[in-house]
Amino acid sequence: MTFADPILLLCLLIVPAAFVVYGQVQRRRSRYVVRFTNVDLLGNLVPRTPAWRRHVPPALYLVAMTALVVALARPSMAVAVPRDEATIILTMDVSGSMTAVDVDPSRLAAAQKAASAFIDQLPASFKVGLVAFSTAPRIVVEPTTDRAALHAALDNLAARGGTALGDAIVTSLEAAGLDPNASSSGAAPSASPDPSASGSPTPSASASATPAPSGSAAPEAQKPIVATVLLSDGANSTGELEPIPAAEEAAGLDVPIYTIALGTADGVVTVPDNQGQLHTLNVPPDTDTLAAIAETTGGRYFEAPTAQDLAQIYENLGTKIGYTTEEREVTQWFAAAGLLLVVGGAGLAAHWFNRFP
Repeated sequence: MTFADPILLLCLLIVPAAFVVYGQVQRRRSRYVVRFTNVDLLGNLVPRTPAWRRHVPPALYLVAMTALVVALARPSMAVAVPRDEATIILTMDVSGSMTAVDVDPSRLAAAQKAASAFIDQLPASFKVGLVAFSTAPRIVVEPTTDRAALHAALDNLAARGGTALGDAIVTSLEAAGLDPNASSSGAAPSASPDPSASGSPTPSASASATPAPSGSAAPEAQKPIVATVLLSDGANSTGELEPIPAAEEAAGLDVPIYTIALGTADGVVTVPDNQGQLHTLNVPPDTDTLAAIAETTGGRYFEAPTAQDLAQIYENLGTKIGYTTEEREVTQWFAAAGLLLVVGGAGLAAHWFNRFP
């Protein structure tokens, strides 16, 4: 918490001083008790009330004084406020290893269900795009607010092929309307059709996000966020660009990538060779690379060994991405609390002792 006029907090010294004065008054009062010879008459004249009641109104006044002094100093604090707009790209691995069943009912099915819930959790004003990648990445759904189109595209994803993780990152930037070449001198691969994701790309009902021209950027708190949520279960095995150089391009465009490593080290798939013979392959997630991608771009890295873990991660991401932190003046909160405490103390004094205050 910060204060616009912190010097006024010195007035808080009045509170302990008032407490000391109150204590002295109470001790003096106990020394000057009126003596009655007729005890029965005393009981009739003075109603019996709990001794603690007489301390409640003064205590409320002291707390009220504290709140009002803090209000005078004009406090501000960081509060979570919902974002007005953002572009979120869901980048999902649909390589053959996503058929592994170490995550119930399968890696792909768990990812589809959790991503669908994540989409519904985001504010309706957020544009969400979907990129699927295996041997090559493709934009399945351009950034849009049409949640039905996103759900339909997620349901139609199928798993097969290799893992072009680096190319998928670049395609995610392009899906958000960004130019990867703007942050790197190297050429970026363009999105290409991917046989691993069934269905054709769904065009957006609205234009994709376009980076603001230089010199016209809005203040940081007002800039629409562009972020990528990248889910993968394997190591980069194909493609033109390695994952870390691709992540550096995203970092150059201020696009954080939140990475999720799906699956366990015990995950296996059965694949045929060129002669049709079946082989069982171990397909552990590449946790080191995914963690490095998140660190390079300023995102966060998560591990999801179970479907429940994956659902919780997406839920937490929805809260993190959907809100931003801003400094807001909260003077009115302290002023209102102080006034309510004063009214409460006065009301109790009037009710219990027929006096004000």
